[in-house]
Amino acid sequence: MDTGRKCILILGGARSGKSRFAQQLAEQLGKKVLFVATGEPLDEEMDSRIKEHKLSRPQNWRTLEAGVNVGERITEQIDDAEVVIIDCLTLLISNVLTGVGKESLENDQMNYASMGDRVVAEIEGLTRCINNTNAIFIVVSNEVGMGLVPSYRLGRAYRDLLGKANQLLAQQADDVYLMVAGIPWKLKVKS
Repeated sequence: MDTGRKCILILGGARSGKSRFAQQLAEQLGKKVLFVATGEPLDEEMDSRIKEHKLSRPQNWRTLEAGVNVGERITEQIDDAEVVIIDCLTLLISNVLTGVGKESLENDQMNYASMGDRVVAEIEGLTRCINNTNAIFIVVSNEVGMGLVPSYRLGRAYRDLLGKANQLLAQQADDVYLMVAGIPWKLKVKS
């Protein structure tokens, strides 16, 4: 289905209805959906959340679990998908930061420039994938810049770099929505 759109970005806070809205859009935009899950079951609570998300998706959707290098992984697995949902950019950036910064985090040192370069590279890889495939992409991400400033360095770096990633994707996106209490607000719509 050609809608003239390549990328839809859905932002919002925790439990704002982002994933549900993304799934509704995907069902309207195509029958062959590739769901890209970036979350990793690192503890019981996260494992439970992942299982809950899996149950909410249609059975005929394919799932790709990809914690990093998402653009490359999608390119390898896209096959005939008409719609790709990435849920979510928030966890993807967390995976990038904890993977890149693990050694320096253990030494209580953070190389912000290196982490920033890795985040930009991840988004550039995703953007290349979006531009080089025929599928419509729906990307879900949290808006974390509206709350308190974290009191620790990694929290501030994460907030800043997720904000940067959101901005880069918003520039690429044809449509951008902000979810508030389950209601989508159109921020940017392709004319």
